[in-house]
Order: sequence, then structure tokens, then C-alpha cells
Amino acid sequence: MLKTYTWPKFAYRQSDEQKSGRPQRHPVVVVGAGPIGLTAALDCAKRGLDVVVLDDNDTVSVGSRAVCYAKRPLEIWDRIGRDGSGAPTLGERFVERGVSWKLGRVYFRDELVYTFDLLPEAHHKMPAMINLQQYHLEEMLVAACDAHPRIDLRWKHRVLSLAQHPDHVVLQVETPDGIFRTEAQWVVACDGANSELRRMVGAGFSGQFFQDRFLIADIVMKRDMPAERRFWFDPPFHRGQSVLLHKQPDDVWRVDFQLGWDADPEVEKQPERVRQRVRAALGDDVEFELEWVSVYQFACRRIDRFRHGRVLFAGDAAHQVSPFGARGANTGVQDVDNLAWKLAYVIQGLAPESLLDSYHDERAWAADDNLRASTRSTDFITPKSRASRLYRDAVLGLAKTEPFARPLVNSGRLSTPTPYLHSPLNTPDEAHFGGTLRPGSVCADAPVQAGGRRGWLLEHLGEGFTLLAFGRRPATDAVRCGGVEARVLHVGSDVHDVDGVLAERYDGRPGTVVLIRPDQHVAARWRGFDTTDIEAALARALGHAA
Repeated sequence: MLKTYTWPKFAYRQSDEQKSGRPQRHPVVVVGAGPIGLTAALDCAKRGLDVVVLDDNDTVSVGSRAVCYAKRPLEIWDRIGRDGSGAPTLGERFVERGVSWKLGRVYFRDELVYTFDLLPEAHHKMPAMINLQQYHLEEMLVAACDAHPRIDLRWKHRVLSLAQHPDHVVLQVETPDGIFRTEAQWVVACDGANSELRRMVGAGFSGQFFQDRFLIADIVMKRDMPAERRFWFDPPFHRGQSVLLHKQPDDVWRVDFQLGWDADPEVEKQPERVRQRVRAALGDDVEFELEWVSVYQFACRRIDRFRHGRVLFAGDAAHQVSPFGARGANTGVQDVDNLAWKLAYVIQGLAPESLLDSYHDERAWAADDNLRASTRSTDFITPKSRASRLYRDAVLGLAKTEPFARPLVNSGRLSTPTPYLHSPLNTPDEAHFGGTLRPGSVCADAPVQAGGRRGWLLEHLGEGFTLLAFGRRPATDAVRCGGVEARVLHVGSDVHDVDGVLAERYDGRPGTVVLIRPDQHVAARWRGFDTTDIEAALARALGHAA
């Protein structure tokens, strides 16, 4: 097989605490150096925490694996990677390296049924989606971790056991130089779907396994086709099944074939058999080389609690979804976006430990939403009964000419943020607001101008709480709750709404104030600046009892 990528080997080194035999207690230990663990380390470090990352491997993921990264995770990486120097952020570098797209085409048999646009409105910094092989993304995240003085990235470190105590966790770790002990105030478990830490704490992990198999073929092919998502139901070249096609960087294309439960994985992975399938889909005259082939099946499952004492679970260690809709890695990045600021405030003594319980409240809600969406997609793509197939085929047949049928077509509802509408950290609205940005919603970006330079709202929100104020500038520059302050960002003097998009998206009539959390979610909003109300909402968003 042709290789367009050379996998790096990261050096193992013995830590000072292993050399000395004296355990050190670290504020945060992250287990797992995949996209979620590396993102967790960077976010915690950006918030002033020293982080140790343990991984039992010494390279990045083999095969392209996760491919599609959505707008919200790109915004998170944009925030994490902003250092004030003006250098490109991680989000900007991922977009530059990847293939941006927002259009998708859905086919039924040999006909185009309809096209969709993931981001039909203008005025957003980040694209709706990018395609980027996971190994590229991981290598760039590793480089960012290596460059950060607060992150200690340790390869070939396997966690053998852990023991929880009232104020710390003890981990037994195996390395090429033997076994040693280290300690953490908090452990973030990002060790994947087969999480050993999940087993160690006795966490439940329940859900549904799906009896179907799929073939992934990453092929190298020079072909002048737009960067669009293409999905076929029951195509003439693969009757009774589905096929998905995505463009990646470096002339690599992802082709995903549904095989059925009875398919033999070893037979299906044979290169010549894969080539036959690809030629049937793309044409006998297409020149290509295989780069990576895998057969997979999947499950939709969730951990019982995202927090088990001082161990917090994120990414695939906390939830598994089907690959339809690109919800796996995208959801995991939003897990750590939710967790890191809470962990920092608790460790720094700025919020009660109970704030971490809201991590489960909010991200379990999001995981359940993603599991429902993922299961519905799977049921539509792979109908398990004659009635289900008749319904699906009828919807697809109508969708070509009848707009009402198109929202019923489910080729994988693509990842979007789940609003925390029922979060205990929200302060309910007392006044009427238009639009969709209710408390618990992720902030919408909008073009702004500051200091004579064009930019974006999310770039100005910082790492703490923000009070976005419209109309007259408030008399104070910040409102405080204990050691935490929410700083005022005034629309009109700090940033300028040059296109009117900001006021439109936030229903920002004069006098409107929006309290925004450190993870860029709306916590509360009012039609006037009242310090007492803001202090109460800030206390609530910090997990203090109402």
C-alpha cells in the first residue's frame, strides 16, 4: 500500500520522580494522548494548571481514523491556541491544513436526491467542517503540548492501577524502566473506548451494539472533484447498502462501504477485493492506490457518571457513537472545553468542588443527545425490518421533488453543539429575547472591529467570564464573585458591531447584557445592567448553591 505519511516516533524519557523514587503530586494527570487528551492538556495548561500526560504508545494514530472536524471544535482549538503573539492559532492551522467544506450530496440508487448546506449564513470565522486525517491533527497537537512549559508529555507510560483518596489519586505506572508511583489531585481519563481507567473505577458503560460491518478505504487519487460530502443509498455499484465519500488533504479520499453483518472482515480487507469495490464506485478508469484499509463495527454507549470521585472521563472513554455524523472526536473536544475551566477554578480555590458535578449534568445531557441522533441515523441508514426499509425508500423517493421529505432523510446528522438548556448553572430569562441563544447555548460568533482591526467576537471573550454589554457603557468594568470577576466587553467602545450581525444574533437592544462563561456559553442575560442580579448569576454559574 502507498503511504503519504510517515509516522513519528516520540522519545520515551524517564521522569525525575521515577529516577528519584519519590512520587510527586500533580494538579492534573491526563491519561491518553489522542486528540481529546492532548486538547485537555492544552486547555488546562492555558488556564494555569501544570499537567502530566501519560500514554502507553509512542506515536500518533495509525490510519486516518477520525476525519471530519466541525465548526465548534475548531472554535475551541482557536481559543486554546491563541497566545497573543499574532501567530496562527491551532484552529487556524487545522483549517489551513485541512479541506474545508459545507455542502453535501445525497443519492438514492443512481439519482441525486438533494443537496444540503451546513452553514448557509455568512459571517463566521470558522468553516462548517474540515476534513483532516487524525494523524496530522494529533501531530500538531503534540507539537503544541511539547512547546508548552506547563505540559509534561510522557510516552510509553501505561497506567496499571489507581487508588482514590479524599484529596488525591495514586497511580501505578509501567514504563520501559519499570514500575513507579505518581499522584494527581485530579485525573482526566481520555484513554478511549476500551478505557482501562473506566474498569479501574468500576464505572458502568451501557448501550447498544449494532450488528453491521463497514469497510473504510483511504485511497490516494488525483481527481478534480469539489470538496463535498457524498452519500449513496442503495447505489447500483453496491446494491442494498450505503457508501460515503470524503476528500482529505494530500490527495487522500475516504470511501466508506456498508458491508452487512455477515461479511467476513478478513476477506473484505484483502487489497484486490477493496480495489474491486472502489473501481465499481468510482469507475474502472480511475487510477488510485490504497493507503489504509479497516473493517469496523460500532456501538452507541455511555458511562454511568462522567465523574467518579477524582477521576473525570472524556471522549470515547465516556461515550461511543456511530461514525455517522462525525460526533465522536467533535463531542470529545466539547467535553474537555466544558471540563477544563471548572477544574481550574476548583484547583485554584475559586469555586466549590461541587462545580465538577455539573460536568456530568451538562455533558451527559449532550452525550444522550448525540446517542439519540447517532442511533436514529444508524436506523435510517441500515434499516432492520421490511417496514423500516419501505419507509426509508419512500422518504428518499419523495425527497427529490418534495421539500417536506428532505429533513426526514438521515445520512448522518452532522455534529452541532448541544445546548445545556437545563443546566443548574443557568439563570433563566426574566425578559423576552428573540433568537436562539438561550442560557446554556454556545455563543454565536460575529464580525467585530477593535483598535481599527477587523476580527471576531469569540477572539475577544478571553478565558474567564465576560459581560457582553450593548447600549450605554456600564459604570463598572467588572462584576466580582469572590475571587472571580466577569469583565465587561462593551459593544461600542471595546468592540464595534460594524455589520450589525452581533446585535442581530444576540438580540442586543440597547441595555442588553449577556453573561458568558469561560467555555463561551451563555449563562444569563438581561435587558439592563443590575450588579446584584449579575453577582447572583455569576455565583450560580460557579456552582454555589442558589
